[in-house]
Amino acid sequence: MAPRGGVRLVLSLIGLPVVVSMAAVVLMFLAASRGPSLPSSATLVLRPGGDLAEVEPHDVVGQVLGRDVNTVRGFVDALRKASRDDRVRAVLLLPSTLELPYWGKVQEMRDAVVAFRKTGKSVTAFLEYGGDREYYLASAADRVFLMPSSSLDLTGVASYEMFLRGTLDKLGAYPDFVHIGDYKSAPNQFTEKGFTPAHREMAQSLNRDMYEQLVAGIAEGRKKSEDEIRVLLDQGPFVAGDALAAGLVDELAYEDELDDRVPQLAERDPARRIEGADYQRIRSESVGFRSRSRIAVLYVVGTIVSGKSGFDGVNGSVAGSETIVDQIRKIRDDDSIKAIVLR
Repeated sequence: MAPRGGVRLVLSLIGLPVVVSMAAVVLMFLAASRGPSLPSSATLVLRPGGDLAEVEPHDVVGQVLGRDVNTVRGFVDALRKASRDDRVRAVLLLPSTLELPYWGKVQEMRDAVVAFRKTGKSVTAFLEYGGDREYYLASAADRVFLMPSSSLDLTGVASYEMFLRGTLDKLGAYPDFVHIGDYKSAPNQFTEKGFTPAHREMAQSLNRDMYEQLVAGIAEGRKKSEDEIRVLLDQGPFVAGDALAAGLVDELAYEDELDDRVPQLAERDPARRIEGADYQRIRSESVGFRSRSRIAVLYVVGTIVSGKSGFDGVNGSVAGSETIVDQIRKIRDDDSIKAIVLR
C-alpha cells in the first residue's frame, strides 16, 4: 500500500522491483534539463578537430559512437553562451588536426574566439601540433603555447589538382560530361590534361584570397605587420624554438605545465573545468539569452534527394526534399520565427 501524501512508481530494473518516488523522478528531470552544474571561475575547454561536421550524426552507429562529435555550431554556441556566463572566466583552446578541405569553418570558429575575447575574458591556446589551419585558429587567442617537441608547419596556401584525361586516353575511354560554362571546372579532372585558363584563374584567385586572409588574421592576432607575416610564411615550417624566437607563439610547454604558466585556467582543480561537450547541455536561457523573436537555422547536409532525409550506407547523410519542405512550413507557421538562415 502506498503511504499517504505520496505517489510511488514501481519500476523493473533487471527483474528487480525498484520503488521510486514521483518527487525523485521530477527532481531527476529538472536536473537533466538544467544541464551540468558549473562552479564559479570555471574554465571552458574546447577541443575542435577532425572534419567538424555541420550537424550531429543521424545514423545509429554515429549517434552511439559520436556522442561528443565536434560541430561548428556547438563550438560557436559554447563561446557565445560562455561570453555571458559569469561562471566562466577563461577558455582553454586545444585544436587537434583539422581535416578540412576548405577554410570557411575555421574562419567561423576564429571569429567566435575573437568575439569572446571582446568581453574581457581570456583565451589560451595549446598546440600539440600546428599546421596552417590549427595555428590560424589558435592565433586568435590571448596566448599561444606550443609543445616543445612539436613543429609549427606554417607553409601558406596551395591547392593541388589531378587531371586524368591522359590516362583515360590510354585506356581508350572517352569522358562525356555536360559542361555548362568555363568556370564550372568539376568535369575538368576527367576531360582535361591540365588547367584551362579559366580553371587556373579561379584556383589562383581563391588561393590568393585565402592567403591574404590568413596573413591578415595572424598579423592581427600576433600584433605584427602583414609584411612580417608574409616573410615568416615564406620561411616556414618552424621547429618549436624558431617559432618562439619569431614571436609566432608565446611559450613552449607541455599541457600539464599550463597550470603553472596560466593560473586562471584552474588546471589544479579539475572540478572547475568543463568540457565543451558538457557545456553544450547548459541552456542559453540560463545565461540571459531570451527573446520573443527568433531566427531559424535550417541545415541542408548531404546529397539532396527526393523523399525523406536520412542516412545512406554509401552516400552518408542525405537531405530529402520532403523533410526540408516540411521543416520550412513548420517554421513559416511559427509566429516567433522572423527569418530563416539556410545553411
